Amino acid sequence: MDILIMAGQLMLSLMILVTLHELGHFLPARWFNTRVEKFYLFFDPYFALFRARKVNGSWSFDSFLNKNKEYPDDRKDITEYGIGWLPLGGYVKISGMIDESMDTEQMKQPPQPWEFRSKPAWQRLIIMLGGVTVNFILGFLLYAMVLWIWGEEYLPNENVKYGIFVDSLGMDMGLRDGDKVLAIGDQPFEKFNDRLVIREVIINNANKITVERDGKEVDLPIDPKFVKILSSRDSKNKLLFGPRTPFEVEAVAKDSPAERANIQKDDKIIGFNDISTPYLTDFQKLSRANKNKDVIVAVLRNQDTLRLDMKITEDGRIGVEAKSYRYYFDYKRQDYTLGQALPLGVTKGLGFLNDQMKAFGQMFRGKIKVSESLGGLGSIGGMFGAEWRWERFWFMTAILSLILAFMNLLPIPALDGGHVMFLLYEMISGRKPSDKFLEYATTVGFVLVLGLIVYANGLDIWNAIKGFFGK
Repeated sequence: MDILIMAGQLMLSLMILVTLHELGHFLPARWFNTRVEKFYLFFDPYFALFRARKVNGSWSFDSFLNKNKEYPDDRKDITEYGIGWLPLGGYVKISGMIDESMDTEQMKQPPQPWEFRSKPAWQRLIIMLGGVTVNFILGFLLYAMVLWIWGEEYLPNENVKYGIFVDSLGMDMGLRDGDKVLAIGDQPFEKFNDRLVIREVIINNANKITVERDGKEVDLPIDPKFVKILSSRDSKNKLLFGPRTPFEVEAVAKDSPAERANIQKDDKIIGFNDISTPYLTDFQKLSRANKNKDVIVAVLRNQDTLRLDMKITEDGRIGVEAKSYRYYFDYKRQDYTLGQALPLGVTKGLGFLNDQMKAFGQMFRGKIKVSESLGGLGSIGGMFGAEWRWERFWFMTAILSLILAFMNLLPIPALDGGHVMFLLYEMISGRKPSDKFLEYATTVGFVLVLGLIVYANGLDIWNAIKGFFGK
């Protein structure tokens, strides 16, 4: 069920993004009286799931059940709308343009006034930039709408009064239980979130973490090796640290060691075999180290301290649910008016794009492994989460819209950026690349892009196999 929810969110997001991206090409083409032969969501090699055309005021429909026979009139001046079966993007087929359709027969004919190749370079440039322009605007707008509708909730670092608990990866970086994180590199640590530390290390090469330890300010140097470690696939979901909390019981499981020992809701668990455990993680470490053993648990109930005998389960638990750390800390919520959210959406979107460009730079310098950072549809779907939450859905769609715009602007033939590169060359030099050159360049670019897609999705499959076999 979780996979279906993630897949459903991914498909809906892609359908929105691809349709609007292609609409960004379609509308300028129509404005400049350029003929558009096809408008497709997803690709349709050999057949389409659905097709529609409007001829003489009447719509005609077709699907793969009809084996997608050619329309009787086969008119190229009427746009064919369709949905393909291969969900790797979409396209508009514009007359007189070298694109992924590779319609070389049309290019052998004399140029016609309604064709893309017959239009002035500035009009062709606007048509080609239309898709990424829509995606940039959409990404910024969705960012703004999420801020306007849901605002921002965060845990101020100053409210984390018990310090942090540290997982193994954070321990390797020099952090210790009870530390209070003050800064990462030169950036003050104001909003409590271990992902901010990871971002600063990977993207901005932060070389130290400043903490308060035993009342003193301590600088912890960050070994450069942690850029690769933190950006690796195995570390993506690993916790560096979290807010340390007392251990107060929220609920007791039926027929559990805790229930049999008469532990009750709101009890505070403060000891384990005469060892003081003022914090939840202190107790968890000891219980995991004493699986299947009889122990004495100290419990504070009202003003009384109780010593309760129980046996730890084989998975190192006693059968209680601890109160969430939200119970102990005051969160802050920042709400925005529409006037505040719109410029902030642009600012946050630009900040995300800046991080992406820095990450590319880290890859080229070899500090981040490409194979650890790339992912296909499976990785992207996993980012939506197994629960359908509209706030997260629209936030992820904003992120994907900006990524789609950024990737499409790369100067690779077959992508919008490749067409823009050749058009800029034409406008500056006054010389237009030959159709044969554009055909070869587009073929090479298409192979590169297809290879990248296969590689990224292959990594997903390989990592799923490794995960299945526990390797």
